Amino acid sequence: MTTTTTGPAPRVFTPPRVLGAIAQLALVGVIWAVAFGLILGLLATGVMLTFAFGVGLILLLGFVYALFALAWLETARVDGLYGFGIAPLRPRTSARPGFTGWLRTVWTQFTDGSMWRGIASAAVSALLGWAVLSLISIGASGVAMTFTPLLRGDEDTVRLQGTGLDVPVEYAVLAGILAAIAAIAGLVGLAALHGVLVRAILVPSREAQLAEQARSWQAQRSGAVRAADVERTRIERDLHDGVQPRLVSVGMTLGLAQQKIDSDPDAAKQLIAEAHTSTKAAITELRQLARGIHTSVLDDRGLDAALSALAARSPIPVVLDARLVQRCSPQAEAAVYFVIAETLTNAAKHSRAAECRVVVRQREGGILWARVEDNGIGGATVVASGGLDGLSNRVLGVGGTFRLDSPVGGPTSVEVSVPCAF
Repeated sequence: MTTTTTGPAPRVFTPPRVLGAIAQLALVGVIWAVAFGLILGLLATGVMLTFAFGVGLILLLGFVYALFALAWLETARVDGLYGFGIAPLRPRTSARPGFTGWLRTVWTQFTDGSMWRGIASAAVSALLGWAVLSLISIGASGVAMTFTPLLRGDEDTVRLQGTGLDVPVEYAVLAGILAAIAAIAGLVGLAALHGVLVRAILVPSREAQLAEQARSWQAQRSGAVRAADVERTRIERDLHDGVQPRLVSVGMTLGLAQQKIDSDPDAAKQLIAEAHTSTKAAITELRQLARGIHTSVLDDRGLDAALSALAARSPIPVVLDARLVQRCSPQAEAAVYFVIAETLTNAAKHSRAAECRVVVRQREGGILWARVEDNGIGGATVVASGGLDGLSNRVLGVGGTFRLDSPVGGPTSVEVSVPCAF
């Protein structure tokens, strides 16, 4: 989830920004108009070909992502001009696998409010851009009119371009000066209006920002609670199904050995040996369980070293590509580590994969990103209170995003992004 940071509003009406807005509006007045024409052409052609041949679906898909591209460019342009601190637009995705998940992704992108705010801003900028071009034409004509006494011929009047007005030659200089001044004032006014309108469209109000932050924190808190419940259930299950019956067996074996120690010492020794072997196995299981709760190498040597150790212990070959330039917060590193660990465990148990690939990067904006992909049979789904559900909630609890893509037949990929400084 991306949010816009709050802070003091930047000064929109500074001379450099006003001049920059005028120059950009003159450009986008033409460019955005052409872009809107092409996008509407994609829509119309896609609708017609959909009913005729069915191939128009590809054009409709292009229409959706052409809208996204235009909105992304407009948002980046406005933020670069005014420095509002607008979060860059990102493609929307759906966690559902397969064709239905793809359709949901396209629909989610089409209904994305941030994208449509960018489109609205582009439309406003295009309209203001045409007005800017008209004023530039009037201003240039006004400047030219001031030289009429030097260049006049036999004409009695001079036409002010862009207005259709005919001005007597004897008043041409005055009219030219007034037209140029009015055009300059109009350009400044349009630039100021542009700054006000695009800020109202693209930058959420203070109340909306606070409401979004509250929703985000609520989702994080709920995710953390659900992750804790899933983790507690997993620990209880592992103890109940693994260590507990083994320790019960050790106790029973030692009890039998105690009964036979006088009457049959050899049998008692054999029972004690069995109990010793079971005890070592129980210790190993407890260590593995503790490693699933906390790993000391992650704290001591960082995520890169912890993942190297994890890859070395994996029962299937792992290609690890981790490029980390600095440490992140313990919560962020732990979330990514356990996602990778659980994904590798699932691949070994269920996917019939011959190899896994793990890629970890630190991206711009302080984001820790990881992707795990195997070449197995696919078909993994997020089940309530299951392992993948616990991973998703763990990531949500630290303000990140979790994405699973596992079509039947494979491959399976898990992608996670978390704030590095949570």
